[in-house]
Amino acid sequence: MGRVTTRTRIIRIHANRQSTRPDTVVVEEPLELRVNGTALAVTMRTPGSDIELAQGFLLTEGIVGDRGDIAAIRYCHSTDENGRNTYNVLDIDLAPGVALPETGIERNFYTTSSCGVCGKASLDAIRQRTRHAPADDPVVVDPTALSGMPHTLREAQKVFDRTGGLHAAGLFTATGDLLALREDVGRHNAVDKIVGWATENHRIPARGTVLLVSGRASFELAQKTVMAGIPVLAAVSAPSSLAIDLADESGLTLVGFLREDTMNIYTHPHRIGV
Repeated sequence: MGRVTTRTRIIRIHANRQSTRPDTVVVEEPLELRVNGTALAVTMRTPGSDIELAQGFLLTEGIVGDRGDIAAIRYCHSTDENGRNTYNVLDIDLAPGVALPETGIERNFYTTSSCGVCGKASLDAIRQRTRHAPADDPVVVDPTALSGMPHTLREAQKVFDRTGGLHAAGLFTATGDLLALREDVGRHNAVDKIVGWATENHRIPARGTVLLVSGRASFELAQKTVMAGIPVLAAVSAPSSLAIDLADESGLTLVGFLREDTMNIYTHPHRIGV
């Protein structure tokens, strides 16, 4: 596995005084995912939990439905200019009978979070592809437990403490116990790593859980939450309009601006026990 952090020298200015000092920054490197030897996607990520990232990506993109659809995952030999393995290429073998993913423009059209014209098409695609929609999940989350989750998440962010440059995602029980935490330079990667953890541990669909993200709740994160069968998505910042639409249609409870004793509930409030 590659380095999670690296050191660099910076010029710091404080109170009109200039000094040179070392600084710790988070590493960002590409990870190429190949399925049965064919290139599928490249994502910029923080090295670490790469196999979880790959499994989460495949599940949230509808390529697999559970761990049994994956036969094997292994690093390919990929070297830098000094001939050292970068561990930046993963090859995933699907189980016999699992259909190979489409890699054409139509699939990319549905999965990009920056597409501004494909709202209804994206919602329709998710509705057709998900195997674990959370609409019938009866879990009820105590608002006091929900309010304490951001503090628990922040306390567990060890790499963020050293760099200040990472997003975090945490999977919690309804009573506020942290099941898994992952950090990454990309908020979508952090969520994929969490979903990959749940996939590896045969917890898909992840019923009765809460996914907490450290930033905003975008359509892409709502999509991944729905695909994993997680019934509650909470964010410390705002949701997007398309995330709200997807949550409303799929039965996902969406909470935003979760800070101390305040929160906004945007969809399906019956799961928040107020």
